[in-house]
Amino acid sequence: MTISKGFLIIGAVYLVIGMSLGIWMGANEAFTLAPVHAHINLVGFTLMTLFGLAYRVIPALNTTLWGRLHFWLFQIGGLVLLVSLYLLVSQTLPGATIGPVLAISEMVVLAGVVAFLFNLFKSA
Repeated sequence: MTISKGFLIIGAVYLVIGMSLGIWMGANEAFTLAPVHAHINLVGFTLMTLFGLAYRVIPALNTTLWGRLHFWLFQIGGLVLLVSLYLLVSQTLPGATIGPVLAISEMVVLAGVVAFLFNLFKSA
């Protein structure tokens, strides 16, 4: 599977999750998880879809180490970020407990985006 296809498929999965959460929140008039819903749709769907399209438009991006680093750092960091944000906003875990995990996951996501930037400079 190409990096492009991976980003596009996983982005679509996040879209289903984000929309399902939004429908649940609306049906229950429970909007506490609105920040989680927004991040699932932005980080999960929008960014992954944009990355997938970039890799589709510029096929050379798919064949580099930077591309693979971008994909895996963004996947791992994004998933941990979204789960951590849910645990924080839902008050399942206190901020003092989940905050450091959230901060690390944000840095992993950022590292993935930096890998994307390097990949663009090298291969685009």
